Formats: sequence, C-alpha cells, structure tokens
Amino acid sequence: MVDVALTPSRRKLVGQPLLYAISVFASLGVFLFGYDQGVMSGIITGPYFKQFFNTPGPIEIGTMVAVLELGALVTSIAAGRVGDIIGRKGTLFTGAVVFTIGGAIQTFTTGFYVMIVGRVISGCGVGLLSTIVPIYQSEISPPNHRGALACMEFTCNVFGYASSVWADYFCSFIESDLSWRIPLFLQCVIGSILAAGSLIIPESPRWLIDTDQDVAGMTVIVDLHGGDPNNILAQAEFQEIKDKVIYERELGEGRSYAVMWKKYKRRVLLAMSSQAFAQLNGINVISYYAPSVFEEAGWLGRDAVLMTGINAIIYTLSTLPPWYLVDRWGRRVILLSGAVIMGISLGLTGWWMYVDIPATPNAVVICVIVFNAAFGYSWGPIPWLYPPEIMPLTFRSKGVSISTATNWAFNFIVGETTPYLQEVITWRLYPMHGFYCACSFILVYFLYPETKGVPLEEMDAVFGEEERLDYESERASLMSNTRSPSVRSGPRRKAATERGWVSRLLYRDDRSTYQPIGEGDE
Repeated sequence: MVDVALTPSRRKLVGQPLLYAISVFASLGVFLFGYDQGVMSGIITGPYFKQFFNTPGPIEIGTMVAVLELGALVTSIAAGRVGDIIGRKGTLFTGAVVFTIGGAIQTFTTGFYVMIVGRVISGCGVGLLSTIVPIYQSEISPPNHRGALACMEFTCNVFGYASSVWADYFCSFIESDLSWRIPLFLQCVIGSILAAGSLIIPESPRWLIDTDQDVAGMTVIVDLHGGDPNNILAQAEFQEIKDKVIYERELGEGRSYAVMWKKYKRRVLLAMSSQAFAQLNGINVISYYAPSVFEEAGWLGRDAVLMTGINAIIYTLSTLPPWYLVDRWGRRVILLSGAVIMGISLGLTGWWMYVDIPATPNAVVICVIVFNAAFGYSWGPIPWLYPPEIMPLTFRSKGVSISTATNWAFNFIVGETTPYLQEVITWRLYPMHGFYCACSFILVYFLYPETKGVPLEEMDAVFGEEERLDYESERASLMSNTRSPSVRSGPRRKAATERGWVSRLLYRDDRSTYQPIGEGDE
C-alpha cells in the first residue's frame, strides 16, 4: 500500500501538458548536440575558415570535427555514475553549462589548438546530455507513449542539425571571419537557455524513489497523472516502482559495472550494438561532410551547402512518421525497413560516383536525401529509445552510458576517417557503409526483442528473466485510462516456430514476444 500523504498539486501544468512541456524542453539537450554535429559541416568549406586555419588538410579537418566525440566518449561513460549521484536533472544542468563553455571557446578561438580544446569541452557537455536526456525521457513517459516521445526528441536533434546547416549557409554571405564565428556562437545561446530551464523541470520520479525520496517521487508521479493525489493509477505506479526498487536491493548484488555485465550481458550488448550500427550505417559521412560529399559529386562552393540545407529539411521531415508509427508498428519493423532502404541508397550513391556522368550530381543528391530520410525514420531515433527501455532501473544510467559511449566511439572513428577515405577509396566508401546496413538488418532480425508497449518495470519478462507481474499492476502502470494500442488478447507468447531459426537456437526460453495482458486474459 502507498503510505505517502500528499496535498493536491499546486503546479500549473499537470498531466499530459506537463509531460509534453518536459519533453519539449529536455529535447533542447538533443537539439544542442544535433546542432554541434552539423555546424562544422558548412564552415569547413568556407573561404574565411580555410584562410584563418591556413588551409587545413583532411587530417586536420577530421580532427577538428571528430575530436568532439572524444570528449563525449569520456563523459558519456562517467554520466552513468554522475546521473545516479546528482540525479537526471542535475546532470542535465551540468551538461548544458559545460557545453556552453566549450561553445564560447570555439567562437573566440585564436587558432587550431584552441579550437580543439573548445571542441573537446563541448564534447564533454554533449556526452552528459546525450546520455541523460534519453534516460530522463524514458523515466517520465508512459509505456504507450514512450516511443513517440523519444522520437519527438530525435526530431529536435535533427532540427538542431538542420538549423546549423542553414545558419552556416546564411552566414556564408558574410565577408569576414564572422561567417563561421556566428554559427559557433549560437551554440552558447541555446546552451544557456537549457541550463536555466533545467533548474525548473521536475526530477525523474524513478530516480527520486530509488534514492528514498518517496514524497518527492510520488509528487512528480501525481503531477504527471493530473495532480490528484488520490488517483489510483498514480498510487499503483508508485507502488510498482517502489516494489521493484526494494526487490533489487534485497538481491544485494550491488550496482557496479561488473555486476551489470554479469547479470545483463545480453541487454548491454544489444544496447551497444544499436548505437554502434547507428554510426556504421553511414549517417555521419553525410551529417559531418555533406557539403564535401556534394562537392565530390559536382556541386561546388555555396551550392554544396545549399544542397545540404535542402537535404536537412527533408531529413527533419522524415523524423515525423515515427511519432505515430513507433508505438504501433514497433521497434523491429522500423529498424529492419530502414536498414534495407539505407543500404540500397548508399550502394547507388557509390555507383553514380563511379560512373561519373552528367547526371551524377543530381542523382547523388537524390540518393543522399533518400538515405537521410530512411535514417531519420529508423536508425536515427530507435537506438536512443531502445537502450533506456531494456535496461533495469538499478543499472539504467550505467547501461545507457555504455551504449552512448559506444555511439561516440564509433562516431569518432567515422568522423576521423571519412575525409581520408574519401580521398583514398573514393566512391567505394558508400557501398562499404551499405554493407554495414545489411549486417544491422541481420542482427535486428535474429536478436532484437520487441519492446513496444511494455512498462519499464516489466522488461524482465521480455528477456525471460522474471515471471510477469499481476494484472492489476500491469494495468495500473499505464498512466492512462486508455488502453495501449499494443494491448491484445490471445496468446501471450508466440510459438517458437514463429521465430527465426537462429533465435530459436540461441534463446529457446526467450520471451522476446512478450505481449501486455489483454482484457481477454482476465
């Protein structure tokens, strides 16, 4: 029973308006690292940037672009521990402040090495933000809207990228060093807004309950349910989270990375693989170096940046369908279809560059736009949604930090090597990443369980690690009186023969076909 006494909430925003307000604001964090990923793509081709840095070669450019990932890699690993100690809200504030400082150093850089320092510091902020924002979002979201809210988050990331590209384009008309300093300065403005606002948003209720701040945790849950402390659904959700916390403590296994690896190895590897292939599938060949790709195809100078801007608009629009589809189709279908389209697009990009005919520039633009649209609909949002979904509360920060660190590690590899590979293997670079798309298809098809509509506290059942919770707890945790579209009656598990032969061989007792309990099961 819930023994936390509360008075009616005084918060002006409660229920879904509060949920969406939090989501929109937290998304400024992912807007920032989307902006930072794209801002360098346009300015590195500008004449004043090249003149200021004495016409840097491919290694210097690759280092300036990719060194951000080294800072992000370090702090994304540390963010797991930091998020558990100071909370999701405190980590969000810290990341925003660090990012803003790095942006200021980049803006007022005096040379190559100062720029490197600024990029590393910004990367440290990005590492904290990119780890904590998905965790925070997943912990405040109801299961039947969790996917959509995470996809909205990714849309903000891509909108940040698109904003940076167009900022680069319009500033390219400025006949001075301000043509590249202004786009860098805009990072500081957005970072300052995020830092100020992170002091206002509520803390994650799951983190509060996990740290024995039950009254504060219950208050946030009540606010998310509409502000009534007597709401049965809010009380039941609080109790379910509390029971899960007590259960994990009674196991007495500790919360170290070693315990996480021993107990949840499969989940950690799946989380890491989703982020690794998000990079290996080739997105940052386009995001970081799109103007260079278009120049290689025949578009020159400012026209290359313009084509990048047009591509960025379509890229942003492509992230909208998952808002509706992810909680209806599920995660697997979206990842599989995206991998197919991306692989074909990259293969065709390489082929058009190889034949090098008059139609090549326009054909490459079309292929790149299709590739970006497919990524924006699939491998863009889902790898940020999947890891915090599948990791349990006690290891969520650490598990997501490892998966996010994997993202930044592969991000650095791709960002550092792309300028060199564009010169050495030229058109072959694109079908190479198309091959990785094929690998990601195979991995998802055989090994990724579906998580659509599953409450976070019941994710153990998806992996066959715990008996399912009772019907009342399941229905009460949904934070809404409306049934999730994923709730079905009928068998709770598919027959083993309905799965692929590799997954039947490897996971004979796997419950990856978990379905929330339907009314027909009462």
